[in-house]
Formats: sequence, C-alpha cells, structure tokens
Amino acid sequence: MAVRPLNVLFLCTHNSARSILAEALLNHLGEGRFRAFSAGSSPRPNQQPNPLGLQVLREAGIPTEGLRSKSWDVFAAPGAPVMDLVVTVCDGAAGEVCPVWPGQPARAHWGYPDPSAGDAPDEVKLAAFRAVRDRLRARLTKLVQRCPAGADAAGLQRLALELATEGDDERAV
Repeated sequence: MAVRPLNVLFLCTHNSARSILAEALLNHLGEGRFRAFSAGSSPRPNQQPNPLGLQVLREAGIPTEGLRSKSWDVFAAPGAPVMDLVVTVCDGAAGEVCPVWPGQPARAHWGYPDPSAGDAPDEVKLAAFRAVRDRLRARLTKLVQRCPAGADAAGLQRLALELATEGDDERAV
C-alpha cells in the first residue's frame, strides 16, 4: 500500500517571498513524499510572487510554474487539502491568530528575514533572496532526510520543532 505524501503549508504575511520559496523548494526536494503549499495571512490585492524570488528559484533549477500568492483562508475552507504540518516562516505570521486547520496538523515556526524589505538596490535584495533560499533549502533537506514515510503527527511535530531549534546553516550555499 502506497503512503500518501505529507501535506505541508508554509505561511507568511503576504505570501510573496519566503513562503513561496519554501513551497517550491519542498516540492522540488521532497521526491514526491511531500506536497507543499503556501499562503499568507493578508496577501495584498493582486499580490504576485516577488520576481526576485522567482529568479533565485529558477537559478537553482527549481520550477516556478503555478506559484501564486493566496490567502490562508483557502486552506481552512471545506474541501481543502488536510495539512500534516503548518510552518510559519515570518515573525509577523507567527504572531497572528491562525485559522483552525482541519486535521490538527503539527506546527512550527522557522523565522527568516524578509529579503524584499527596505529600499536596497535589486542586487542587494537578490543576494538576500539567495541567502534565504539557501537557508530554507538546508533546513528542508534535513526535513526530507529525517522524516520517515508516513510519519505520524507526534513524530512530525517533534521533527519540526527539532529543526526549528536546530536552525539551519546561515552560510548554506
């Protein structure tokens, strides 16, 4: 009997940078064992993924087709995929009251700085996007390597929190 992929939802306030990076990376790294999604607590009207985020994903050979910004309400609605793990990747979303997720998924906070913040030139922001991409890739690689197929909720919660406290390699390349 085949084990279904684990559904993982990455949350950030606007769902335009960090959560989009995490979604694309886990779908790429997860070898079919994970289905990643992303959403935001308050995406702006007509919000799109940040073009610099899409650029650094393409640089790394990670598909960007189908990535879009959306509200987290999509995943709390009837008929939405049931999540096994919900991870906030920005401090803003971590401090907000989240919807009640069907299935009572494991939860963790893995904070990353906003690579799109400020008025820096695009080349500086591009370097920030690459750094966040690489740090996320390091942590998500550990998740994929350590998570057994068909992990139960308690085991997934322990692993997600372990990865949160362990951190990731800020020098990841």
